[in-house]
Amino acid sequence: MTPSHPLGTAAREGARVVQVDAEVIRSAPAGIYQHLTLVAPGIAELARPGQFVAAAIGDEHSSMLLRRSFSIHRVSPQGAYGGTVEIVVAAHGPGTEQLLALPTGARVNLIGPLGRPFPVPQEPVACVLVGGGYGSAPLFWLADVLRERGCHVEIVLGAASRDRLFGVLEGRRSADGVTITTDDGSEGSKGWVSDVLPELITRTGASVIYGCGPMGMLRSLHEAAQEHGIVAQVAVEEAMACGIGICMTCVMPVRDATGTTKMVRSCVEGPVFRGDRVRWDAFVDGRCLVPDDALGAPEAGAR
Repeated sequence: MTPSHPLGTAAREGARVVQVDAEVIRSAPAGIYQHLTLVAPGIAELARPGQFVAAAIGDEHSSMLLRRSFSIHRVSPQGAYGGTVEIVVAAHGPGTEQLLALPTGARVNLIGPLGRPFPVPQEPVACVLVGGGYGSAPLFWLADVLRERGCHVEIVLGAASRDRLFGVLEGRRSADGVTITTDDGSEGSKGWVSDVLPELITRTGASVIYGCGPMGMLRSLHEAAQEHGIVAQVAVEEAMACGIGICMTCVMPVRDATGTTKMVRSCVEGPVFRGDRVRWDAFVDGRCLVPDDALGAPEAGAR
């Protein structure tokens, strides 16, 4: 049975998408991550919390043909520079390393805003926002939006260690309360975010959990939500090679309203999904499998 919840159907907010040559006006370290601010008029005015941008890496002589996708941390539609977009980047390879090396004044071609944003409650309710590592980046903007609607907001930030946390001070400004967990105990409580969720949900009477981070963490949010009869809205971190629904590299199994499992594109139908719609059983050892009962799945004898 699907639990009742205060969220309406998520509209395709910010359905317009623009492409701009954004200017880097600030690049500052944030722990082991880098916090970039880019002048990106058009994207800043259209974006909603939970959406992302896809950045071109390299130039016409580069072998790095595919864009890199980043959650939007914050936007400022008005300002001295025009509309700005903030992203948080971790160095994972040559593409992100090249982006991090860009000096102030450099240009980056961006497409956005992309994807489905977080739906917000129709009425003021208590909400718990959970971020893993720099997956917390879009949650502070979401917290501001929720508090403007009269919601009580608690944020849980988790990571393997202190240096992998993002936004601890920002969380204290944006939320009514902040809880921190680290795997090694170097900051906050030792353990996982799932260890602190049951008490937090009960104490606040939360009606919604929002999350962004690794798939294992998002699954634990869904399970906690199920146990308390509430809804989890999760922004998945599937690899997105194009960001616009063409390449099909980010497909994952999700149940539709009728209960039918379909392989959908995270970048278009997501990245935000209801936790009770995601087929968590299909994620095994870091791989996403096609469930046997998914629409269009190969028959057992044909494999």
